[in-house]
Amino acid sequence: MIQIYKKLENDKKIKELKKIEEGSWIHLTDPTLEEITTISKKLTIDAQLLTSILDEEEQPRLDEEEDAQLVIIDVPRHYMKHGSSQVKTNPIGILLVRNQYVLTLSKQDFTFIKDFQEDKIKGFYTDHKSRFVIQLLYQVSTYYINCLKEINKTMEEAEDMMFSSTSNHDLVKMLSLEKSLVYFSTSLRENEAVLEKLSKGNMIPLFEKDIDLLEDAIIENRQGIEMASLYREILSSMTDAFATVISNNLNNVMKFLTSITIVISIPTMIFSFFGMNVPFGSLGTNPLSAIYLTLISILIAVVITFILRKKNML
Repeated sequence: MIQIYKKLENDKKIKELKKIEEGSWIHLTDPTLEEITTISKKLTIDAQLLTSILDEEEQPRLDEEEDAQLVIIDVPRHYMKHGSSQVKTNPIGILLVRNQYVLTLSKQDFTFIKDFQEDKIKGFYTDHKSRFVIQLLYQVSTYYINCLKEINKTMEEAEDMMFSSTSNHDLVKMLSLEKSLVYFSTSLRENEAVLEKLSKGNMIPLFEKDIDLLEDAIIENRQGIEMASLYREILSSMTDAFATVISNNLNNVMKFLTSITIVISIPTMIFSFFGMNVPFGSLGTNPLSAIYLTLISILIAVVITFILRKKNML
């Protein structure tokens, strides 16, 4: 899908255009080969360059063609697997074409992109191209922080369930969170290298306000690295504890069921014994014998229950 936007400093609202104009922003979301060919011809850039950005394994990097500067960074992406929401990272490409257009390209749609499309970002103008690129990078860094906070919230919910869980599903959920944090740690460190290179100003011209915003993006990114590392260590400890708790809970259930089986088997044994074709004298002919046997069975069961309880076996 191709979307074209334009907002100048004097404009009150962002405009969605049908044709590419100088100073506009072109956003491609999961484009077809035909759309890539169309954009590459209109902007006179290599179609192969655009196609490579869509590769999910593409690494964050800086690249410079004759007429374009390319920034590729990893962004968190939510997806469903085995009925639960999981998070990994995917690349997004930002192209500054001949200092006339900003082109963004991604396989998926991201929330922070919608914030720009809906004109929710303060000081956002499509003709301020260098600043726009830095704003995109800053929003990615804050997006990581928000996703990490969501992961932390999920970890706290998992911790509350830990002491009563006997299901492997909860353990698998913890392992998927740990995998997400591995993706985050790797991507954030690679993004940091890209931001550090950009801060030198050799590739994209930076103004004073841009430098301040880029420094904020670097700080947010470093905070994300520290948070991901901390959560990963906590989650690793929780996963080990979680596995132990699940095993212990399962043992307690088995112990309880075994004890209940022993208690219930006592009345069964007594009634089975007296149900044999064997004479028992006056007890066998007594009309209250059934009541006596029931009371004896209950009494013995209560005594056995008390003994098992005292030995912490029930």
